[in-house]
Formats: sequence, C-alpha cells, structure tokens
Amino acid sequence: MDIFEKCMQPSPADAVREAGLYPYFHEIEGKQHSEVLMHGRRTIMLGSSNYLGLTSDRRVIDAAKRALDEFGTGCSGSRFLNGTLTLHTRLERELAEFMKKEAVMTWSTGFQTNLGIISALCGRHDCILFDRANHASLVDAARLSFAKLMKYDHNDMAQLEELLIACGDGKGKLIVVDGVFSMEGDLADLPAIVRLARKYGARVMVDDSHGIGVMGAHGRGTAEHFGLEDEVDIIMGTFSKSFASLGGFMATKARVADYCMHVSRPYIFSASIPPANAAAVLAALEILRSEPERVQRVRENGDYMRAGFTRLGIPHGDSMAPIIPVRTVTNERTFRVVRALLENGVYVNPVVSPAVPEGESILRTSYTATHTKEQLDFALEKFDLVLNRMFPDQ
Repeated sequence: MDIFEKCMQPSPADAVREAGLYPYFHEIEGKQHSEVLMHGRRTIMLGSSNYLGLTSDRRVIDAAKRALDEFGTGCSGSRFLNGTLTLHTRLERELAEFMKKEAVMTWSTGFQTNLGIISALCGRHDCILFDRANHASLVDAARLSFAKLMKYDHNDMAQLEELLIACGDGKGKLIVVDGVFSMEGDLADLPAIVRLARKYGARVMVDDSHGIGVMGAHGRGTAEHFGLEDEVDIIMGTFSKSFASLGGFMATKARVADYCMHVSRPYIFSASIPPANAAAVLAALEILRSEPERVQRVRENGDYMRAGFTRLGIPHGDSMAPIIPVRTVTNERTFRVVRALLENGVYVNPVVSPAVPEGESILRTSYTATHTKEQLDFALEKFDLVLNRMFPDQ
C-alpha cells in the first residue's frame, strides 16, 4: 500500500473548498494588530492570541532589532551545547522573578515546551491525570511519555478523584490541566485540583498559555487568579501570545528545572530561541510589569463583548477570559458565517467537528488590550447582521 494513498483521497477540506467556504490560511498584509489588512481590506482581528497587543509595539520591535545587531539571527545550536546566550539566561532569571518561582527553563516553541516537560518527568510507571479539554500539545506530550494516560471529563472533580484512587500509591501522579481552556475560555477548577493533588500525593502542572498576561492582578495567570501560586508545582507558558514572540517556558522548582535540562530531548536536541525572539519577550515582560493596566483592559474588552452578545441575543459561552465562543451549531452554518463576517470586515476563527462534537461548532473569538470600543462596536454590529439577519439559527 502506498503511504501517500490517503493524501490522494477526497477530503473534507476539498468539499469545503468546492463550496467556496474554505476559511483557513488567509494572508495578512502587515503586522498583527487589533485591525489588520486582509485581502486588501481593513479587518477587525478577533482571532488572535495577541492578548496584550504587543506584537506591533514599537518598544518590542526595537528590542528585537537591537538583538539582531548584537547577537545575529540565530544560535546554530541547542541550549545544551553552544546555543546559550546571555539573553537566554537573563530572560529565565527575570521570568522566574516575575512568576515567583525558583527557576524558569525555556524551549523554542510552546508545543515543544509541553513535549519537553511531560516526556522528561513522566514514564511507563507513572500516571497522567488529564482533562479531556486539554490542548493538543498536552495530548501528544502524554503519548510521548509512555505514562498511563487517565482522562477525566472536563472539570469533573469527582471523576478526577476516582482516577487518582485507581492510580494507586505506587505510581508517580501528575495532574495536567489548561489554566484557561483555549476554545471555551473557561477556567480549570484549580482550587479543587490542588486539594485533590495534596490528598493523593500528586503534582500539578498548569498549561497557562492563555492565562499569563490575562488572569491575575499582575497577569501571572490562573494560579495568581485563585491565589494558588505556591500550590501549583509547574506553570507552563508560551511566548507566542501575551509575550508577542515565539517560544515557551516552565516555571518550577530549581531542582526540577535542572533535571529537565539534562533529560528533556526536545530541549537538548533543538536549536535555542533566536536572539530577536528572546529580546522581544524581555521587552514584553517589562511592559507587562510596568503597565498592569493592560491586563485590566483586555479583561474589560472581553466583558464588553460578552455583554454585547447577550444584548443581541447571540448564544455564547460563559467564559471568564477574553476568549468567547459564539455558538453556531453546524459546520456549514459556521463556514457561511465566517465568510460573511470576513466580507463585512471582521475576522474570527471557526471551530468545527471533529475538533468539537457534531452539532457544537463555534466561532472562537478573542480580544486584546488594544481593541478600541469603536472597533468592538463595529464587530458587534456585524455579528448582529450576519448571525441574526443573514444566517439566523433555525
């Protein structure tokens, strides 16, 4: 059998293309911002994870340019050998201080960070307790570890406790959970998770890719939001969202970081974060520290849109983060709505089956600190036009 045979068969993507509804790989003609140029039209961007609006901030751009001049374009090696720059170690020190943890370890992408943490810490004789709504990178990380993967229904703490009991006392136990769930924008029940972890001798890892810069008084994420920073053993974060760059990190105890630095294959066998990316994160971190009002503003914009959707009678999820799922039910309606919104100057992300169960398709909308009320009002006007008048839910 030819391994390429599956590639030659008709696919769902082919059918959507033939219908003229293909919603992916749109080109942006310029910087990521609250408003972008797409297909030659000015478009309100409601599909980005640029939560603090820093990807086009002059200070971040200038820091990246200076790093290019000083350090060049790349490191030509892994952190383990010749690829560690003073920029990397400074970034890790400053992030550890910000996150209030003993140490921080960085990887070259967020996906790689989850692979690197979990595959280093977990093995065949361990259990990973896992929320079914967790990010795909966590799924692949658990598979790579060869640990026993035990999934519980989303935020079902009774089921989590049953699995912890079933795991038994003789195995290492790691509870892995998103802090802010990336599709629905709801939060992990972290207080209950921490209580169960302590009761059954488990450790807790929170993927806070969508929480850092958004949740907590200082933007330190979901653990800060709940007042549980000392109780969460590992906080994972990414640089591609609030930090306006690329890469990822783990904040944890110094001995845990040191162990992972010497056994994490995605860390040891990958080139390190390029200088410009590391410098951009440092600049974004300094802005987050000095301008905490950005954290408040991004949450206010999320609240404003939730209230607007409710006023217009548009079904949406009850999220706490600046991620709001808008219920569109079927795949076809979702694709038609996405196209109509784009034609009317608003970009959103479609989420359809099989990524979600059949009949539960959504528009994933997300908001930044730099969205203006005028932009949000424009978007609400277009949502009303498209969802309530052009394609009303039958």
